[in-house]
Amino acid sequence: MAEYDGMRTIITGGSAGLGLATAELLVSRGAQVAICGRDQTRLDEAAARLAEQTDESRIIARSVDVTEGAALCAFIDEVADTWGGLDGLVNSAGVHTGDSFMAITDEQWQSDFEVKLLAAIKGIRLAVPVMQASGGGSIVNVLSVFAKFQPAGTMPSSVFRSAGLALTNGTAAELAPLGIRVNEVLIGFAESDQWVRAALAAGVSEQEFASNMVDRWNIPMGRAGTSNEAAEAIAFLLAARASYLTGTCFNVDGGLSPVI
Repeated sequence: MAEYDGMRTIITGGSAGLGLATAELLVSRGAQVAICGRDQTRLDEAAARLAEQTDESRIIARSVDVTEGAALCAFIDEVADTWGGLDGLVNSAGVHTGDSFMAITDEQWQSDFEVKLLAAIKGIRLAVPVMQASGGGSIVNVLSVFAKFQPAGTMPSSVFRSAGLALTNGTAAELAPLGIRVNEVLIGFAESDQWVRAALAAGVSEQEFASNMVDRWNIPMGRAGTSNEAAEAIAFLLAARASYLTGTCFNVDGGLSPVI
């Protein structure tokens, strides 16, 4: 689609799962995409997949720990310097963590806070000046549907995803006058790299794991989502078609959330 041609976008957590699916979709529509993650092997594999669809000059893949401000700053600066600006940021780094409240250690709380909330805060703060210089931009925070309701066993993830809602709404209000939109996509249960790891840990096939989760959470649509379905929602919020949307939340959850 023409509206994505040349769009300069950063995707954190873009080496696998929903982040990579979003990168592939954007690249297929003409965008320039920079991805980061911690695992260099997976980054190399992701970059190779993206390079099958576009020129390598339109792809940047770097090993970055998003909790480290200096590394994240260097990554954003490299993208801006290489492509002359930045139009989009997708904060999708992080994995779901869930346990009973009394079982969660201080270290787990701190780690989850740094990955799920503080990293997004840092990313937005670093991206804003670059987007301003580029004439505006769009930020999409990828959260869990448990940001809206918190069943037992979903902390600490649900706590910091809820804080992510507040971050989105607050920054949307403050950054709108600067021409920067901030929206969020809340994922229910969709195929992802986390899904694969969880199935392996449980000793079952991915299909059986998905079926068990659909039954456990009683998903109204009766199936898990696909990574591409989530990617389409993210891509829409980045695009010019969504130019009057900011502070908006899309549930991509098959009806799982009881909160609209």
